[in-house]
Parts: sequence; structure tokens; C-alpha cells
Amino acid sequence: MEYKGYSAKVEFDEDANIFHGEVINLRDVITFEGETVDQLRLAFQNSVDDYLEFCAERGEDPEKPYSGKFVVRVEPELHKRLAIEARKRGVSINALVGEALSKKMDESTQQGHSH
Repeated sequence: MEYKGYSAKVEFDEDANIFHGEVINLRDVITFEGETVDQLRLAFQNSVDDYLEFCAERGEDPEKPYSGKFVVRVEPELHKRLAIEARKRGVSINALVGEALSKKMDESTQQGHSH
């Protein structure tokens, strides 16, 4: 579900017969629930509106969801190596860098859990 640029993931709790939702890609935690899809959607929209209102009252900028876009500056030599490697694999530099970052993050997460 999406509303005002905010996305949510939803799970269904069979025991309680209720939908639980949480806005994703934020540090702030915004949760909501509903018994029907319509209730759930309304609760989601109300939660986002309440969050935006709460931030406005406190004079804070609401946190924006991560867009997945950011600029990375690298040495020209590394840029060249990335371009060559991407061409060899038949993928974009974006795809290559995304895969490498994902792999690196997975490795560091796994190392973090082993201590």
C-alpha cells in the first residue's frame, strides 16, 4: 500500500483475525491495523496524516522514505573499472554497484551476529 509517498507492509494475524501494517523505509515507527482491507487502508492513511501533523506541530521535518537513489562519488579509475566489469557482465553500473553493496551488507550483518 502507498500513500503520500509512504509505503507499508501488511501481515494478517489469523488468530486475531486482523491485519497489522507498518510503514517501511523509515527510522520512525508508524503502525496501524484493521479488520478489513478498507479499514486497514483508512488506518494507514490516518496514521501517515497523524505523523505529518505531529511533525508539523513540533516544527520538525517529517522523515521521508528512502527513495533508493543517492549519489556516490568515486575515483575516476574505479568508475572506469566498474564500467568495464558491468559491460563484461552485460549489466548496468547501477546493477553491479547495487549487487556489490548488498553482498557487502549481508557479509557485515552475518559477521555482526556471530560475535
